[in-house]
Amino acid sequence: MSDVSAPRPIGPLVANWTPPPVPTGAVLQGRYARLDPLDADTHAGALHRAYGGHDALWDYMGYGPFDTEAAFADWIRDTVADPGHLFYAITDLQSGVVGGVASYLRIDPKAGSIEVGNINYGPALQRTRAATEAMALMMGWAFDAGYRRYEWKCNALNAPSRRAAQRLGFSYEGVFRQALVVKGRNRDTAWFAAIDSDWPALRRAFQQWLAPDNFDEAGHQIGRLGDLTAPVRVASDPTL
Repeated sequence: MSDVSAPRPIGPLVANWTPPPVPTGAVLQGRYARLDPLDADTHAGALHRAYGGHDALWDYMGYGPFDTEAAFADWIRDTVADPGHLFYAITDLQSGVVGGVASYLRIDPKAGSIEVGNINYGPALQRTRAATEAMALMMGWAFDAGYRRYEWKCNALNAPSRRAAQRLGFSYEGVFRQALVVKGRNRDTAWFAAIDSDWPALRRAFQQWLAPDNFDEAGHQIGRLGDLTAPVRVASDPTL
């Protein structure tokens, strides 16, 4: 039997806490990438071409692939009308190509928590500086706005997504078993997160990796982002 008079551990006070704002869709732009609020009329055609012939890109998504541009445009219109998330279209400024999307979701200002997800990069955007900078811009907006926790979740079978989370500095938090049924199949969900105290070091890591002098004349990286973010992570994914 426990002693109800004994002191019990409780969490530290969050001093001067004010819930952050809900993202409104401000354009985010860096050296290599620009993120604009997703719009069917503006982006459906370019994105449908970016994903064309690569149906495997939709394997871990709860939607897609889309056979026609019109069907994709209809999905975009329905999706952007949902206030539960905010989708961005990502343009690679070096090529001028709109090559992928990502969104904020599970936006909970009262808890100071927000998730990045629905990340889908066409082949032309993958493994580019723009692809990485897009994630840095979204993370930066969230922490600069006052969010305390920035989440990344993915199908536990999605090894590329799990690797990407680690590379970007998210700490591994475990797997929720039988979390969802997606397209009629079981989904275990792997959880990752960064918190506000991680952000100063992660910002420096992104700035160092994205600096022009980190790339040779052929555009190949000199230092690896994962090496720069590794000291920030409090737990690493044991499957990688």
